[in-house]
Amino acid sequence: MQTTRCSAQDLLAWRRSKLAQGGRAVDFDWLLMMQGDLSWAALQKMRILPESTVYLAASLTELESLWHRHVTEHVPLQHLVGRCPWRDVELQVSAAALIPRQETELLIDLALQCLKHSDSDALSQAGFWADLGTGSGAIAVALARSLPRWEGHAVDLSAEALDLARVNLRSLAPSNGWTLHQGSWWEPLRHLWGMLHLVLSNPPYIPRTQLHGLDPVVRDHEPHLALSGGDDGLDCLRAIIDKAPRALAPGGWLLVEHHHDQSDDVLMLMRDAGLDAPQARPDLQGVMRFALAQRPLRG
Repeated sequence: MQTTRCSAQDLLAWRRSKLAQGGRAVDFDWLLMMQGDLSWAALQKMRILPESTVYLAASLTELESLWHRHVTEHVPLQHLVGRCPWRDVELQVSAAALIPRQETELLIDLALQCLKHSDSDALSQAGFWADLGTGSGAIAVALARSLPRWEGHAVDLSAEALDLARVNLRSLAPSNGWTLHQGSWWEPLRHLWGMLHLVLSNPPYIPRTQLHGLDPVVRDHEPHLALSGGDDGLDCLRAIIDKAPRALAPGGWLLVEHHHDQSDDVLMLMRDAGLDAPQARPDLQGVMRFALAQRPLRG
């Protein structure tokens, strides 16, 4: 591996010159950490001790080239680096699927809390989970690692996204307790309807009219199939929630992520579908971003 050696003072001056050309400091530091293998502690140290020596796992020319593409072409840094940290793993990412967001990590925590609430031994028992619209496989990887005795099923309409999810699952959850399915939402899992104990989904939920107003990094480089939720943003959520009472096992949980202003609508969809006790949950900024409900034990 090539190593670049420079003083902290020189690196800070170079960093300032690049940021003067555009972009956010937090994104530049992310690039230094991911592509330069510079730890957060080392980033802080070089500000305190500018005379210290810094070692980077990439040349300044390489880092400058990546940053230039990010600033001028709005290419996501995650695509340029090909990796994205998420929970306790580092996922491979590409333009084939949505870049996993930090707030979606909470969906896993909420799901595990639901299982513990239902049955204190649920995490150690066997069951069936599904990830609808798996994309990069982030949610599926987390579920497979958290529920090693369970049988998992990840669904996506995009063959390219499933190829990416397969790479991540094979490297990060190699237990073979999972299966990938190409198709629309619940349809590839009909043979499991009535047996699914835990189903998660982060579906497309952005209203079509709002797509043009997204940041170019998202609008021009992430798949619109993973972004657009139809005219009101609820098309995919309707499809998922409508069939949940038939696809879930009695007492099975459905957890979904949605747009920042859709909480009331999603909870109503859950109630109208006959799901039990729909509840809203906030994201890291306190915005109601998630909804969860159960299939009734009877009926």
